[in-house]
Amino acid sequence: MEEELKKKEKVKEKEETKECSCKEHECQKDCKDKKDKKILKKEKNLEKEIEELKKKNEELLNKVLYSQAEFANYKKRKELETSNMLKYSNTDIVLEILPIVDNFERAIKLDDNNLNDELSKFLDGFKMIYSHLVELLKKFEVKEIDCLNKEFNPNTAQALMTAKVEGVEPGVVVEILQKGYMLKDKMIRPALVKVSE
Repeated sequence: MEEELKKKEKVKEKEETKECSCKEHECQKDCKDKKDKKILKKEKNLEKEIEELKKKNEELLNKVLYSQAEFANYKKRKELETSNMLKYSNTDIVLEILPIVDNFERAIKLDDNNLNDELSKFLDGFKMIYSHLVELLKKFEVKEIDCLNKEFNPNTAQALMTAKVEGVEPGVVVEILQKGYMLKDKMIRPALVKVSE
């Protein structure tokens, strides 16, 4: 047993004194330098990896921020489209009603100054229906484009005819052939007009 203990102690001493794997202890310095170089190389590799990971992390962060900004813009566009769709949802029906209003106006213009004749009595019903239609259009914020005796504006009117009119400057609307209308702040039908030369 004593021999075994002695052997263990000798092995322990050898391990404590042994710093390199060489058989001779002369190369301890070289081995230590090699270990230091390996450690430095590993540290450099780790630093490179850290830098690469930082770059990748920054790229991913930029992509996430870009995606968030894109989504926010998309959301705003969709909300604007939806609000405009709701705001102007009545456009089609209003455009269907406007020719009816035009026909009522033409019929009412047939009335003369004599209010007791048959035509005037007949047109009283037309006038009532016309006034209801006009009120209905006002309720939905449909406004007539006022362009008579004003400078011609191609954004709100279409010139169908031109005529020389004395005392009127060129480019002024002298007659409205068909009324134009706005729905809220959007033109839905341009006025058809005669413009002075």
